[in-house]
Amino acid sequence: MSSEKLTEYQKLSLELKERQVKASEKIATSLDALTLWFEEIDKEDWDNRLQFYLNEFHKLVPEDVDA
Repeated sequence: MSSEKLTEYQKLSLELKERQVKASEKIATSLDALTLWFEEIDKEDWDNRLQFYLNEFHKLVPEDVDA
């Protein structure tokens, strides 16, 4: 009876490991896609946009805020 539980436990453990591998592969694929996207974006244009939005945010924040 304990050997049946052990084999059931081993089956569940193996299934969990397979799910972990599949999840890791999906995460790796997503990170690869993000890496390619970051490499292909127009950094010059995004630099200007970020500077603009950071400047707008800076205008909204009061100057005498104590952190």
